[in-house]
Amino acid sequence: MPFRTAELRIATQGFGDIRDLTGEATRLVADAHLQDGLLLLFVPGSTAGLTTIEYESGAIADLKAAIERLAPQTLDYAHDARWGDGNGFAHVRAALLGPSLAVPVADGALALGTWQQIILCDFDNRPRERRLVAHLQGDFASA
Repeated sequence: MPFRTAELRIATQGFGDIRDLTGEATRLVADAHLQDGLLLLFVPGSTAGLTTIEYESGAIADLKAAIERLAPQTLDYAHDARWGDGNGFAHVRAALLGPSLAVPVADGALALGTWQQIILCDFDNRPRERRLVAHLQGDFASA
């Protein structure tokens, strides 16, 4: 099955910065003329993750609070003791979320729910420019 690869670059602030990537993902699908298939997004690195959520302030606050309960920034992490970079919490949070997300594409559109957006969560302890790799696979229309 034919595929295409693209890249996104997203500036983030770290410390749980959450960015809505739905618009960028929609543009990737449109620019590639993907009609039916799959969009796979992957964030290289071990301190960021991808998922979906309703991107509104209440749901975002709830997600941040849940992540803080699961992997508190204030704990002592063995990673920090070994490397001294203070981002052990970011590695654990990213591992819990995962580095990739697959979204079906049907009739040229992302098959997302009405209130479902694609988000990037940057957990590192500093601002970053995140690179995302997009793999588009399926049936492409002629340009």
